[in-house]
Amino acid sequence: MKWCEVELLLLIAALGATTGFLSGLLGIGGGIVMAPLLLYVPPLLGLEPLTMRTVAGLTIVQGLAACISGALTHRRFRFVSDRLVLYMGTTIFAAAALGGAAARFVPDRLLLGVFGFLAAAAAILILVPVRQDSDRPHVRELDFSRSRAVASAAGVGLLGGLVGQGGSFILIPLMTSFVRVPTRIAIGSNLAIVLLSTTAAFIGKAITGQIEWLLAVPLMITVVPAAHLGGRVSHRVPVIQLRRVLAILISAAAVRIWISVLVP
Repeated sequence: MKWCEVELLLLIAALGATTGFLSGLLGIGGGIVMAPLLLYVPPLLGLEPLTMRTVAGLTIVQGLAACISGALTHRRFRFVSDRLVLYMGTTIFAAAALGGAAARFVPDRLLLGVFGFLAAAAAILILVPVRQDSDRPHVRELDFSRSRAVASAAGVGLLGGLVGQGGSFILIPLMTSFVRVPTRIAIGSNLAIVLLSTTAAFIGKAITGQIEWLLAVPLMITVVPAAHLGGRVSHRVPVIQLRRVLAILISAAAVRIWISVLVP
């Protein structure tokens, strides 16, 4: 193996640790962070750029590993609502599949614009204070609107499927502001919710040969413990601080989407 290949494997391992930690900390799949890092960091370090196909495959591997590890960690602290996961997880899975199938009939640029507006709105919503947003919510006492939960998951899943975006970073603001779920439960449950759609995407890419397994190995090795660590740190960080970090990350995601819209 050439030294440049070893450098690439070490870089991917480091990027996996970074995004895995953020996934566990904030309850997001991490693709919105991982994809641009894989695209732009290797060339900055003088390494061969990765193709978009390779990046997409590695991003799915990272998302799957982070969702499993992070969701299990948050469940240990009792911040995962099985009922919320059931209603929103099954809905976003079906909606994303429908959106993916219908994508060829709708102009991608228009949909990206709509998705960008949704991301910008999410960045604002995450800053809206949540009533009775406890640092130690009781998941068994959680009461939420099933219709709002399904509507949120359906909208994000459909648009995400249409434009090829996961949209998990948008779900948390919608859960906290629209569905009225405490932030900690929204963060923990979101990982389990997006696990369903991520698993489906992983299976699809794996059986069609779209995953570079040699590059995926260091990713899986570092993402799992990093997401576990992020989940453990998350429950120690005050809710207000988590919401601020989420606002920054969602805003960055919205900017990235709008660049895709405005730059051919």
